[in-house]
Amino acid sequence: MFIIIIDTHCHLDTSAYYDDVDQVIQNALEKGVKGFLIPGADFKDLPQAIKLAEKYDEVFFAVGIHPYDIKSYDETVLEKYINHPKCIAVGECGLDYYRLPEDEEEKTKEIALQKEVFISQVKFAKKVNKPLIVHIREASNDSRNILEEYNAKEVGGVLHCYNASEHLLPLAEHGFYFGIGGVLTFKNTRKLVEVLPKIPQDKLLIETDGPYLTPHPFRGKRNEPAYTSYIATKMSEILEIDEKEIENITTNNAKALFKGFSNIF
Repeated sequence: MFIIIIDTHCHLDTSAYYDDVDQVIQNALEKGVKGFLIPGADFKDLPQAIKLAEKYDEVFFAVGIHPYDIKSYDETVLEKYINHPKCIAVGECGLDYYRLPEDEEEKTKEIALQKEVFISQVKFAKKVNKPLIVHIREASNDSRNILEEYNAKEVGGVLHCYNASEHLLPLAEHGFYFGIGGVLTFKNTRKLVEVLPKIPQDKLLIETDGPYLTPHPFRGKRNEPAYTSYIATKMSEILEIDEKEIENITTNNAKALFKGFSNIF
C-alpha cells in the first residue's frame, strides 16, 4: 500500500541530524513521507533549515522563536527570511511555563516577556499572512486568550504537540489545527487518547517533533520523519478509521494549512 504522509514539525536543522540528515530525509521519502516542515525555534539554526529547503523540493521551513529562546528575539530576522519561497509559516512561538524561575519576581518577568514575544509573532504572522506554529506547555489559558484577543484566526495555524487540553479545542473554530505526534503511542497517554476523537477530523495533523518524542516502539532513540507511520497507525486504531484514510485526511489538512505543500504533489 502506497503511503503519503506530511511531517508538519521536525527539527531537521539541529545538531542531532548533522551527520546524516540526507539519509534521514531519504529514508523518510522511501517510507512515504512526501513533505517536511522545519519549525523556527532558534535563529542560529536558520541557515541549515534554508540549506535543506533549497536542496529538497519536499522540505519547507518557518521562522520564529521558541519560548525558551525569547531573549534572542529580533523581528528583523523574521523579516529577512519570511519572503523566502520555501518559508511557509511563523513559529514555533508560544508560551511555556514548565521551567519558570522559582523566584516570584523573576517568574512574573519571564511570563510577561514570553507573552510579549508571542504577541509580537502573532501580529507578525497576520502582517505577512502566514499561519502560526504554536507551542503551548502548561500555559493553555494564557495561550488561548492571546490567540483569541489578537485575532489569530485571520491566519490560523497549528497547536504543535497538542497537549490534550480540552480548553484549547474551541480554537478549531478559529482556524487552528492540532499536531499529533509520538506521545499518542506512549503507554501512559490516557488523556490524549480520550481527547483525540473530540478533535474535528479536518483539523488533524501528523508530526514527529524529531529528534524528540520518539514513538513506541523506538522510545529512547532519536526520532525522525520515517516514524510518522506509527503515529498514523495509532490514530487509526483509536479513531477506528482505516489507516489510509488517516493519511489522506492529515495530508489534505497539511496542504490546506501550509499552502506550499500543495505545490509538490
